[in-house]
Order: sequence, then C-alpha cells, then structure tokens
Amino acid sequence: MPRVIESLKKYCPSTCSSRVDGGTTALHNELEKCVAEFVGKPAAIVFGMGYVTNSAILPVLIGKGGLIISDSLNHNSIVNGARGTGATIRVFQHNSPSHLEEVLREQIAEGHPRTHRPWKKILVIVEGIYSMEGELCKLPEIVAICKKYKAYIYLDEAHSIGAVGKTGKGVCELLGVDTADVDIMMGTFTKSFGSCGGYIAGSKELIQYLKYTCPAHLYATSISPPAAEQIKSSIKVIVGEDGSSRGAQKLAQIRENSNFFRSELQKMGFEVLGDNDSPIMPIMLYNPAKIAAFSRECLKQNVAVVTLTFPATPLLLARARICISASHTKEDLVKALKVFDEVGDLVGIKYFPAESDKQQEEDKIVKLD
Repeated sequence: MPRVIESLKKYCPSTCSSRVDGGTTALHNELEKCVAEFVGKPAAIVFGMGYVTNSAILPVLIGKGGLIISDSLNHNSIVNGARGTGATIRVFQHNSPSHLEEVLREQIAEGHPRTHRPWKKILVIVEGIYSMEGELCKLPEIVAICKKYKAYIYLDEAHSIGAVGKTGKGVCELLGVDTADVDIMMGTFTKSFGSCGGYIAGSKELIQYLKYTCPAHLYATSISPPAAEQIKSSIKVIVGEDGSSRGAQKLAQIRENSNFFRSELQKMGFEVLGDNDSPIMPIMLYNPAKIAAFSRECLKQNVAVVTLTFPATPLLLARARICISASHTKEDLVKALKVFDEVGDLVGIKYFPAESDKQQEEDKIVKLD
C-alpha cells in the first residue's frame, strides 16, 4: 500500500526499542485508538506478536489465588499463558456452556482445594473461532453464565476479527453480543489485516494497568511502523473509511466463498468440521499415514494444503485445514474442489457417501416401494 511505503520513509523499518523507551510513535497511538473504536471498547494496547499477546498478558491479569476456566481446545498460547499465571486451572468440555456452568458452580462452592477459601478472581477463556475446529464459540450462552456467576470473560478473536460479522467486527457482531459484556477482547493482526502482532481491548483502567505491568509492553520491541500502518489502513478499508465499498465486498465474498466451499466438500462425502460463515474448514483425515499422502497428491496437481497432526491435534485426529480468503476466485475454488475430489477418492478419506450416491440409494428405495 502507498501509505505503508510512506510510513517506511517517514519512520523506519523498526523502532528498535520497547514501547516505554523510544518505541512509541504517533502511529502506535493512532493504531490503538483505531483498534479500540473498531472492536467497540474504550481502549486498546497493541503488541508485536500474536502468540505473546496471550502468553504474556494472562500472567499479568491473574495470579496465585485465582481460577482460570479454559475451553479444552483453546490455542497453545492460551495454555502456556495460563500455566505461567500460578492460578488454578480447570478445563471445560469444548464449546459446552452447560459443562462450563457445572465447573463454575462446583469450583465456587468448593473454593481453594485445601483451604476452601473463595477465589480471588475467576477468568473464563474462550476463542471466537477455534483454529483447529472452525467452530464458532457459543458466546451468548457463555456470557450469560459468566454474568450469573460473576466471572470475567476473556475472548480470543484471532481467527474471527475482520472475517465474520456484517462489518467484520467478529463474533460479538455476528452473534449479537454486546462488547460491554466481554471484559477482555484479544485478537491478532496476522489474518484479516495482513500484518503482524496482536491487541488487547478493554476498559481504560485495564489498558492503563497493562501498560504499567505487562512485560511484552515494557521489554519487547514494539510493532514496526510500516506494519502498524498496514493494520490501520486495513481497518479503514474494512469499515469503509477509505471512501470505497471494498471492505463490504470482501466481507460478503469471504462469507460466500466459505459457505460454497464447505457445502461442496460435504456433498463430495468429506467429513468437514466447523460452522457456516467460518472461513476455517478442517477436512478430517484421521489416519496418520494419510497425512503425507493427501498433501503430496494435492501438491502434484499444484494445490498446496496445510495438514495437521500431533501435537497440534490428538494423534488419531489428523486433518487438513483449509483457510478460505476473499481473494479466492470461483475458478480457484472449483479447481481446488476438483483436486480434492480426485485425491479424496485416491487416498480414501471420503468417510460419508457423496450426495450423488445418497440420491441413487434413495431412488432405489423408492423403486422397491
């Protein structure tokens, strides 16, 4: 983008400093204001790396005497961040509000394991779209439970911000949840914004506290100015402040592409995880021997796919993770589907009957009747 090149000339490729020394420019302050307005929170703080946003922030938010209740399929950055807090950690079944309530009620009633004293603080951590499942968080139900039991809620929107919702503002917009009901909102800039880093958005008091205490703010190098300008420009495109309708078109396109690709894969007989509108769609491979076979056969036909297995997923739940973009044309998607169809038959990963086979079976039943 021209603005990014201008920022490179005006500032430099890197600030070579932490935010509290010489690493805060006017651009960083503008970016934080821009992010806060975009996600619908009073204030925000940005960091140079998405992974660190979770792993360095959580130990500052909660410590010994606190309780973290985390979704069983939360990202590794959340898992490592939670371990570094010193707080007691409990896990609830993936995306299950009823089990979350069960765990909350039990932990509040019992208190600390030995002393049974009440918890100093309870923090519930969930993701907007789960990176390995492609599922949308059941946020309205989880928010209602957290309100009922007076627990704080931490929402990781790494894969949903800028990709879902009518104006790209994430799962809160998509599912009709007021951002005021989510205490801490986290996201990254590496997906929808084509840059690097992450953010935390919340109350002004929370952000001020993080600026005084978070090691990622105090000691780590700040986001490079060109990367900050890229994020700012991307947000302006998404919300339409660039004077065009490109943002709205891209959001409509990614939704259309995602739903088309998902439905076509399911018609072919693949087991596809996730929900409609989610641009992440894992195709289940299961057998570890089929990981390399699927990947290499696709590559022979000039389609590169990302395959995942242990430790990113359980050993026998290997998958290929497809991430759909607004930039994919219908021709791109149709070509990829054709390759997946051929390779799926070759490798033997169509675990459900294809729609044509289902139709033939139904016709046979009708004839017999």
